Amino acid sequence: MALLPAFFRPTRMTRRASRPADPPAAGDEAVLDAPDERLSPALVAAGRGEFGAASALLATTRAAAEWEDHDRYARRLAAFARSRSEWFEAWRAAAPDDPDVALVAAQLAVDRAWPSPARAELLREVSPLITAAARADDRDPVPWRIALDHARGSRAGHRYFEELWEAAVRRAPHHYGCHVAALRYLGTSWHGSHRECFDFADLAAQDAPADSLVQALPARAALSYLTDGCGPEVPRERLEAAADRAIALSGRFPAATPWPAEIRNKLVYVLARLERWEDARTQLRLIGPYATSFPWDRFSDDPLGRFLRLREALLTTAPGTTVTELLAAPARPRNEHRGRAPAPDH
Repeated sequence: MALLPAFFRPTRMTRRASRPADPPAAGDEAVLDAPDERLSPALVAAGRGEFGAASALLATTRAAAEWEDHDRYARRLAAFARSRSEWFEAWRAAAPDDPDVALVAAQLAVDRAWPSPARAELLREVSPLITAAARADDRDPVPWRIALDHARGSRAGHRYFEELWEAAVRRAPHHYGCHVAALRYLGTSWHGSHRECFDFADLAAQDAPADSLVQALPARAALSYLTDGCGPEVPRERLEAAADRAIALSGRFPAATPWPAEIRNKLVYVLARLERWEDARTQLRLIGPYATSFPWDRFSDDPLGRFLRLREALLTTAPGTTVTELLAAPARPRNEHRGRAPAPDH
């Protein structure tokens, strides 16, 4: 595939991360897509029509180059603005030149266009907003992640996508959101090309620091393969290695906290499909009460209910028919941006 070589950039860094506490019991309660302690006050304030906390949060993460958090918070704030936009319109009127206003506006426009049958045409009209966000702060890779998603949705050509990709990795070589966007583009443009997707994901993970979220990219490729049912078979050992990488990454983060749950929920699905029951149970305990819509909304319009039923089946009974049914891939994969605001999917 001509697209793949341009994705591989020799950039290596090393950092150390703290070890997690002992996993707590899963308990009976669970919440869906819970915000973390930094995002929650911003959402509460936005619910009152106030934008100051959201503005401060994005400004802080941008100034500190906390690009993973910056991306995650921009997504969640745009999703909130999709259903309750008064606070965002007030922010845009008060600070029209704010780079974070431009960023949220671009994400919001993409989110609104995505569910439409005329997605490609509507997304082309969004391009100026993404360009404005990219120009507002040249360091920020998040507008380029939005541009990569936009290119996939508007069915842009491979050469144009490679140009966007090179611009994104110049700003943040190991930004997980950009890597997920590239992986999705590969899977969409060459449906069933799971081996090529694994090649990209594996090389990206090998090049990334041990505590980078990119270490979870092969498991993301495994999830896509296991729910697709299309293309040539991927060797079992490759799926196992992807799961092992994600397990090692999960072990670096605190237990029962919201944002690592986004990685762990996807990992539980992969481990259960591989019938690695004890490893799946360990991840469920690390998840604690924090369920995420993705991947469970691929199988049900009630993702929290699907998560709870799977958790109960894995933690309280021997795996059997019930687990198999709960893990069954849909006959036709659900649209990742259905009619409601998209949940975070990193």
